[in-house]
Amino acid sequence: MEAENEIREIEGANENESSPSNPKPTQKTVRTKVPEVEIHLYRQGKGPINVFKSSLGGWDQDQLEVREILEKYGFKSIFAFNPASGRGAPIRFGRNGRSLLGYRDGSIIHVDGEPRDSLIKPVTKIVLGVAVITLLITLVLKERPEWIKSSNLFGGSFPPWILACAVIVFTRMRKRTRDFLKKRGW
Repeated sequence: MEAENEIREIEGANENESSPSNPKPTQKTVRTKVPEVEIHLYRQGKGPINVFKSSLGGWDQDQLEVREILEKYGFKSIFAFNPASGRGAPIRFGRNGRSLLGYRDGSIIHVDGEPRDSLIKPVTKIVLGVAVITLLITLVLKERPEWIKSSNLFGGSFPPWILACAVIVFTRMRKRTRDFLKKRGW
């Protein structure tokens, strides 16, 4: 038992500082520098909207954390960018969210991002379009057509433009969520 304690003390002690006057062993700590790149981030060629340092990841510590940038800034994709000539090739990434190509420590990278499509914008355009068309039809016609009067859905008079809006919104949502539903097994 005493031999094991001695071995532990010797392994944890620094040889230069182990002396009878200093009975407590000191531990060495190793600090390694994490490789970083400086990123100049543009949105659709305008900017830079942000300049920041990002640490490199992966086995060789040379891959850019692409998915992290996409989520933080709301981009659907990012591209290599040259301020003089514009957008270049897309920056591809694997399942782990890191770039497929490697980067050197201390590099300066110009990146252009393509924002995600907003769902509110197309829906409001569609709803406004249907509302304007419905308003024009009601202004032109003095009396409601017979097919509108005969549409007795839900036990009362149901405006068909609401049905048209619901169909349009449903088809837009289905197109957007198709991949989401496939992943869930639908």
